[in-house]
Amino acid sequence: MPPSDGAERIDARGMKCPWPALRAARAMRSAQVVLIEADDPIAGRELSAMADERGWAFSAEGEHLFLLSR
Repeated sequence: MPPSDGAERIDARGMKCPWPALRAARAMRSAQVVLIEADDPIAGRELSAMADERGWAFSAEGEHLFLLSR
């Protein structure tokens, strides 16, 4: 089963950073896995840095698609 199965999904397309990261952080309060779609060019870097800071796993699942998990 791919890790994104059962993930909470967030559509942050069209949002400029820091909004995609803020929405992901809010979702991670209650979710174990969050799949976020964000097209801001720096979203991947911001999500990765946030994951490192909080001890979460981060992966890029495709263009503009990122996975955060505990």
